[in-house]
Amino acid sequence: MPAVEVKAEAEAEAEEARVLFVCERCGTALTAPVTRVALPVHAHHHYGHDLLPPLMAPGTYAVDPEPYGPPWRPWHEIGPAEAAARGVYAPVPALSYGEPGAIVIAPGDARGTVLIPERCDGYCQGLDGRDGPNLACERCGRAVATRIDDCSLWQAVWLAPGAVRRLPDNGPDGSSEYDGSARSSADWTEITGDQLGTPPVEPSGAWSPLWPPAVGAALAHLVAASEGAPVAVPDGLMTDVFGYALDALLPPERPGAPARTAALAGPNLPPSACPSPSPSPDIVLVPRHPRTGQVWQPPRNTRAAVVPLAADVWTYLSFQSERSPLPVTGGLPDGVLRDDPLPPHPWTPFRPGSAAFLATLARLPAVRRPWLREIYDRVADRPYDRPF
Repeated sequence: MPAVEVKAEAEAEAEEARVLFVCERCGTALTAPVTRVALPVHAHHHYGHDLLPPLMAPGTYAVDPEPYGPPWRPWHEIGPAEAAARGVYAPVPALSYGEPGAIVIAPGDARGTVLIPERCDGYCQGLDGRDGPNLACERCGRAVATRIDDCSLWQAVWLAPGAVRRLPDNGPDGSSEYDGSARSSADWTEITGDQLGTPPVEPSGAWSPLWPPAVGAALAHLVAASEGAPVAVPDGLMTDVFGYALDALLPPERPGAPARTAALAGPNLPPSACPSPSPSPDIVLVPRHPRTGQVWQPPRNTRAAVVPLAADVWTYLSFQSERSPLPVTGGLPDGVLRDDPLPPHPWTPFRPGSAAFLATLARLPAVRRPWLREIYDRVADRPYDRPF
């Protein structure tokens, strides 16, 4: 086997391996064994005013390739040219000039750390990381991570990339353990109708906090793919979360100028799962793999524009109907839904995440087009107006 192929195979295996992060200075283990997955789309977005669950699932970690955290520089100090070099094409309040590559884990996977008391400020009910790293290695005292658990923020521990090292997780027999939960390339057979996805509505009647940022980010791609024309989506939940927002942001349909159409597409998707408003949609919403971050690609002969959507939201939209969670015997005719118990319904209209919408749109080169920049500026000036 050529040396290049051997190296590529070794790198792929390294991505699959469970690893430990240790203190760069003294070697103390700072995490439980963890496996890499894609950074969640909602990682840096706030939601509501209550305590949120952990950002990461137990036993996983993700890497943020972008700088995040202090120092921050306001837009008037940066300018369009420097921002464009960073991949930002529209004005933002500020850009981070911190170190890129921060590693995020679930708080329960942290080991060997102690709080730094003078860095434990927060806004309301916990820590928000405003003073920089607030966790130190318990052995040598070096600041190694930031614990976040304040209200409206996802609970997480962010390891400082320059303060930690990644080591393979060696089991009791000295061999590296693998759990197969991360791969160097996306395995789309994992995303099927057997997965429930994330339901949009919680038992309380509130919208799931995972949906607004996921939809907001995808909405930015949808608006850019519209080319400034109205976009029609299928009836039902697609209209609830995308349709009304598109109607508010884009011009109305005009006689002789039909709307562009959007529909779901992706692996293992049955044709009846979400019918398109037209036989051949102009835009397809496809899943972003939850482990690798890769975006599913339609067949090469497909001319539709591709819009990535978080896999847990895409899966629910694609495969879940209003079905009863209770076991039943026998069957019902096609198209007949059980109504005992009634499916949960929200008590407020859905509102896409304006912060996710703006953050995503600012990083699309198309935002430099006048018509799209006008939409960006309008939302940036009034981020809580309809539909947000």
